[in-house]
Amino acid sequence: MTAAIVTPKATFVARRRALHAKLSGPVLIAAGEAPSRNYAANRYPFRASSHFLYLVGRPLSGAALLLANGRSVLFTHPPDPEDALWHGPRPALDAVSHELGFADEGGDVRPLDSLDAALAALGRDVGTLPTQDGASSTWLGERLGRSVVARSGARLTDARDASLADAMIALRLRHDDEAVAQLRFAASVSAEAHLAGMRATAPGGSERDVHAAMLAVLRRAGLEDAYGPIVTVHGEVLHSDDHSQPLRDGDLLLADVGGETPEGWAADITRVWPVSGRFSPTQCALYDVVLEAQLAAIDAVRPGRRYREVHDVAKRGLVEGLVRLGIFRGEVDGLLERGAASLFFPHGIGHLLGLDVHDMEDLGDRAGYAPGRTRSATFGDAFLRLDRELEPGMAVTIEPGFYQVPGILGDPARTGPLGDDLRREVLARYADVRGIRIEDDVRVTDSGHEVLTEAVPKRVDEVEAVMRNR
Repeated sequence: MTAAIVTPKATFVARRRALHAKLSGPVLIAAGEAPSRNYAANRYPFRASSHFLYLVGRPLSGAALLLANGRSVLFTHPPDPEDALWHGPRPALDAVSHELGFADEGGDVRPLDSLDAALAALGRDVGTLPTQDGASSTWLGERLGRSVVARSGARLTDARDASLADAMIALRLRHDDEAVAQLRFAASVSAEAHLAGMRATAPGGSERDVHAAMLAVLRRAGLEDAYGPIVTVHGEVLHSDDHSQPLRDGDLLLADVGGETPEGWAADITRVWPVSGRFSPTQCALYDVVLEAQLAAIDAVRPGRRYREVHDVAKRGLVEGLVRLGIFRGEVDGLLERGAASLFFPHGIGHLLGLDVHDMEDLGDRAGYAPGRTRSATFGDAFLRLDRELEPGMAVTIEPGFYQVPGILGDPARTGPLGDDLRREVLARYADVRGIRIEDDVRVTDSGHEVLTEAVPKRVDEVEAVMRNR
């Protein structure tokens, strides 16, 4: 297994300098604090703010990065004499400054308790970004003498914060070469995890068996979960976090699992495979409809293409396939206008991918939607997380699906516009398909795209071949 890639400190220096060039005033970016469970020393695993990781590359709990007057200063906890006993020795702040490149750019690393004096010298007229938790928001608010947004996706009302958010978005929308290397590494390990999951699947087992096999691959490579793993025979539950169900002959297993590198970069892959090792004829037919829609959507990814159009390509492909199977009847354009796609594909085609699996969604639609664009009010389309023109260096997911969700198919408000053109007697033949989603990570290149996760089989014969060799 390939060892984790370490981004050189020069990259972080370059990122900080690029942000300096976009700033109109000083800014403070907090790493966040590791929360405790039931007593102070029993802490949850710490994951620093993605904006902090982008600029520093090290998950330093409690630290904060101040960019002011062209200088970058990191404030963090100095070594404690007790560290050697409980956590192992920590480097002195001068050593941290050299390790992280601050000394190389004329910046430095200082004790955290000197931050207040530095902010006072700036008149506390400092921008910041939304925090991961309420405690960090309170801490920042006390430092800056004002209220700080504590909820991901919240609207930024302070002009200083909004300006910083726009600068970060401009930098992070297009990934540099080192970020792409991180994404490729996350994708390659996550691909191995999916293959391990296929091989661990057998009738009589459980979702936990597959879940454990996939996570073992991630952990051996030093990766954490980029998000809560979804390993379920109930694929119609889009974000199922239960892994207790048995695996039965005839079930389809949906696995939406991706790893996160030590520097915070994510993969996001979904595959579906038959517990028995072979798709039934009805499962195969619907699976191929979803796959064709996904391949068409991936083919539409290129510079200058609006991501909403990629979503529409997938919707059309799905409805065309369902018309071929007889589940819908009628003319495709008319079916689309009446909401046919959203009955079985009630979410967006994907999202930005980077340091977060839904990259920069802590900044809400400010990151995902180009200026002047807003979300659709139409069911299904309303959940589209990205509406920008694609540019070289962007990374997105492409993940259409087909789900038989009782709450949707039993809702006259959703199904009524289709009337008898939704042929329920035909749909009933496909009762052995609860949910199918096929997801890949795609990087936009100068001339088209690169599928970062192509190592995971997704054609029916390829998936069945892996299952035969369990």
